[in-house]
Amino acid sequence: MRFIDTILQWDIDFLLALNGSDSLYLDGIMWTITRTSTWLLFFCALFYIIVRNNRLKQSLLIFILVALLVTVADQVASGICKPLFQRFRPTHDPIVGPMIDIVNGYRGGKYGFFSSHASNTFAGATFFALLFRSTPVSVVLFIWATLCTYSRLYLGVHYPTDIFAGICFGIFSGCLFHYLYAFVMDRYIARNSSETTSGYAKQDFLVMYAAFALTCIYILIRALWYADSF
Repeated sequence: MRFIDTILQWDIDFLLALNGSDSLYLDGIMWTITRTSTWLLFFCALFYIIVRNNRLKQSLLIFILVALLVTVADQVASGICKPLFQRFRPTHDPIVGPMIDIVNGYRGGKYGFFSSHASNTFAGATFFALLFRSTPVSVVLFIWATLCTYSRLYLGVHYPTDIFAGICFGIFSGCLFHYLYAFVMDRYIARNSSETTSGYAKQDFLVMYAAFALTCIYILIRALWYADSF
């Protein structure tokens, strides 16, 4: 029991150390990062790489599996675990809530275990990292997932253990769905022959790098507007 109490206290202390700041500009950065719409250009770049380097059947298989992956990662977190465990988000916790630095009035839903943001982003990053098999691409993918996940701690809508559980489930889901992809490809769809072991042209990854860089620039610029509006 003392061990559990220690973990729970550590959870609160770590959250309070990472939550919020005195900078409206940093608030704007994190508020922009956490929005899914911010990353549409990045998602479009991934779409382009898939279509550019695969035949129609293979592309459709990837898109179907990614859609299923995101649905599973999201619904296990939001549709099953949050109602099952009913652990208050920090922003809704009657004890911790008053200590949380709220950004833009955002408190999230009532329950927070485990984080669907962490689950979704790490599931996607893991799946595409295994699919592309490129170290630089994997670094970018996991930086993206980490930024989105960290923003949830900054905004105070998740405890670190919510995030950790979401990351673990996301990585597990990404590996599982990549295994399913490889199984279907080996059994039913012939692979492409190409210049890389993964089947993806290295120069096409430049589109993803550019999309990520442009999105980061957008985040920094939009945060200025956010800071000026307060």
